[in-house]
Amino acid sequence: MKTLFSVFTVLSLITTSTVVGATPDRPNIVFILADDLGLHDLSIEGSTYYQSPNIDAIARGGMRFTQGYATCRVCSPSRASIQLGNFTARHGITQWIGAKSGTDWNRGDRLLPADYLHALPSEDITLAEALKEGGYKTFFAGKWHLGGEGSLPTDHGFDINKGGHHSGSPPGGYFSPYRNPKLDDGPPGESLTLRLARETSDFIKANQDEPFFAMLSFYTVHGPIQTTKDLWSKYQSIAPELPEGAGRFKVDRTLPVRQVQDNPIYAGMIELMDDAVGNVMKTLEETGLAENTIVIFTSDNGGVSSGDAYSTSNLPQRGGKGRQWEGGIREPFYIRFPSKVKSGSTCNVPVTGADFYPTLMELCGLPARNEQHVDGASLVPLLTDGSISERPLYWHYPQYDNQGGEPSSLLRDGDWKLIHYYEDGRDELYNLAADPAEESDLSLTYPIRAKRMATQLHDWLLSVGALFPEQDPRFDPAKAEKHFERAQTVGKADLERQHAAMLDPDWQPNADWWGSATTRD
Repeated sequence: MKTLFSVFTVLSLITTSTVVGATPDRPNIVFILADDLGLHDLSIEGSTYYQSPNIDAIARGGMRFTQGYATCRVCSPSRASIQLGNFTARHGITQWIGAKSGTDWNRGDRLLPADYLHALPSEDITLAEALKEGGYKTFFAGKWHLGGEGSLPTDHGFDINKGGHHSGSPPGGYFSPYRNPKLDDGPPGESLTLRLARETSDFIKANQDEPFFAMLSFYTVHGPIQTTKDLWSKYQSIAPELPEGAGRFKVDRTLPVRQVQDNPIYAGMIELMDDAVGNVMKTLEETGLAENTIVIFTSDNGGVSSGDAYSTSNLPQRGGKGRQWEGGIREPFYIRFPSKVKSGSTCNVPVTGADFYPTLMELCGLPARNEQHVDGASLVPLLTDGSISERPLYWHYPQYDNQGGEPSSLLRDGDWKLIHYYEDGRDELYNLAADPAEESDLSLTYPIRAKRMATQLHDWLLSVGALFPEQDPRFDPAKAEKHFERAQTVGKADLERQHAAMLDPDWQPNADWWGSATTRD
């Protein structure tokens, strides 16, 4: 497909060679992508514990989409959708890259997870490539997780790469030395989160005379959760007290799920990320670029309420990262563009990460790539008080993970959401307008609607060549039952003790990150 645009590439370079700096019709782009940040992990989205004034300011300075979605409940697939403008079943990256599938998956589950692509397809035209061909200088900092050598950011349209490689978590943690093959170490104890922001600010300053696309893709707040002593102490002292006899975790079908936001380490990570965002926004102001720069802020999947570090609660949305309910896919979703988007505006239309590609192409005055961003829709009409056609939204996750989610596919059609499960073929049906917490399965109340939506979902998956899980002949129901019983009893009790201990004034973390010399400039 890339050869189809060679003529356009030459023409675009000719027509943009005399452009100096950004204009309202050729704006700069700063795309900020958090990792594992839940919908309610920001104060503007209802958190009374976490503090995020700089990110909140982005939301208030542009349009806040109240029904923004990642295209997957885990990271690599949704990141691919941002770059390609397609839903995950179509582009083929349906699992975080590196996870086992087929018979290599040997956890004792009922199904063999479906295979998936392990790198961003080279034949596709990424958002970065399209913008680069349109005359934009392109920059990437942070988490990539869309392939290793041969499929790095610089192989997919980014001129500069600071820290993006095959890994989905920071190899050396959040303080230098980073052990990152694509990022030089800083002084001992330097914050990775602040370092990535500084790299982004330096790029902005060095390229302010030409249109640019800077993607700041934080590793945070992905595990391992780590913060500074000062930030831990701050949030330890203001954590809300649980009612007497109450617990932090509730078992939801497979695993305990966190019900309260009071993790002081995680809160410190959010504040440090917010500081980093503030640094980049300050750079835009100081360089005079804020007016003609599109700033996007979103996340790649829901907050980690079960599995991993059990960090946060996504209530009132159910579930979290890796899970099939709204907590796993609903995200902060903000677009700030002072030249064209009214500050303080909100939009209730369901939108997804696949929509960024066509939206940015239109805002930047570049031709649509309709053959590429097939599932994305330009949100420009919504940004300018218009409307877009209602459309179905699809999710496909034919795998397992450690957060307790079940292999399933989803369809949202209007206010209705259907979940089809592959272990036993059942369906759940929810009306999100009446039941945003997904507490009442209506599949038996509206069997005709459920069947129609299940057929629509299945037909669409077949049309895009989706892969499906298969039964695992090694499955032992008794072993599986014992595993989940332990997770829901002994495991839950351990979690309660561990997370209560984090709020003890004498608590000590792992020695490899406590006492960091991190500064917050």
